[in-house]
Amino acid sequence: MSVIEPPSVTACYAFAVLSATAEGAGGSGPWALPTDRLEFGEMRALWDEVLGAAGSGPHTGLLVGDRIKPEGLHILGHLVLTSASLAEAAEAAERYHPLVSQAGTVTLHRRGGVGRVCYRPTVDPAAMHPQQVEAIVSSMARAGRWIAGDGWAPLAVSFTHPRRGSAEPYAHVLGCPVVFDAPETAITVADEDLDRRRPLHDPALNALHRAYADRLLYRLSAAVTVAGRVRQWLEDAALDDAGPEGPAKELSLSVRSLRRALHAEGTSWRALLDTARHGRARRLLETTSLPLDRVAPLVGLSGATALVRAFTRWEGMPPGAYRSRHRPASPEPDLDGSGGG
Repeated sequence: MSVIEPPSVTACYAFAVLSATAEGAGGSGPWALPTDRLEFGEMRALWDEVLGAAGSGPHTGLLVGDRIKPEGLHILGHLVLTSASLAEAAEAAERYHPLVSQAGTVTLHRRGGVGRVCYRPTVDPAAMHPQQVEAIVSSMARAGRWIAGDGWAPLAVSFTHPRRGSAEPYAHVLGCPVVFDAPETAITVADEDLDRRRPLHDPALNALHRAYADRLLYRLSAAVTVAGRVRQWLEDAALDDAGPEGPAKELSLSVRSLRRALHAEGTSWRALLDTARHGRARRLLETTSLPLDRVAPLVGLSGATALVRAFTRWEGMPPGAYRSRHRPASPEPDLDGSGGG
């Protein structure tokens, strides 16, 4: 079995954060950065110092992300620069974001004439400063302008955390309405913006970058956490009968060793299975019209009542209300007995 390592972040991005703070908000002390990758805990410590420096403020992360340059995103930055459209760039971010950071995922969802580029931490959200999340989101908006031009702005941006500091810098940097305490952290983009092709781009160079990124991604996948490998296994598993025996066998571990490894990483089989059910339930509600009694077994729950109870715990609202919010073009009948709310 390969050595299991904690989530890591490319040193290019860490250097970009330090360089961006040196340009304006805060600066930072000397750091001896590795040439390859930092463990997430080291990146968190770097942010601790950045945010504790004189001159740092609640908008430091927002400003850091807006100052990002292509080289700060390693090969992903070059893929974005050679993409034919915002949609192609978003799809590259979805696949290759782990090369920048394994501490979160980027996903693109399209429905009703808009796309949502969502960011979700893979580490405990409490272990990540809100400014770290804001830096990632504002860097995605900045990367969009590399393709669409400096005047481009998304339709909206949302963050799951509360706002810190005044609203004006968010509007200035992101150029659109910004919502806080939202169900998800996401950038919303009109489909016409996503699909508008650039008049000049280099598909051959993009293909070379993509081939190199695929090689790097393959190498990185051999050194993820046990929890990360379990998450990958759960992505494709039938959740109605998923048990720890499946991923344990794939990792050449006993079930007892698997549980110990997950405990050492601060999680558990039960927590990872619950997260997988949550994610799959969201996707099914967003992308299908299946009634709740058919969604429930697909996420490993006994029936519609169990799904309503679990989903309300996950999202703070029943699945009918969530589906209505995320699929406004297709009003859903009252399948869960909650009046759609």
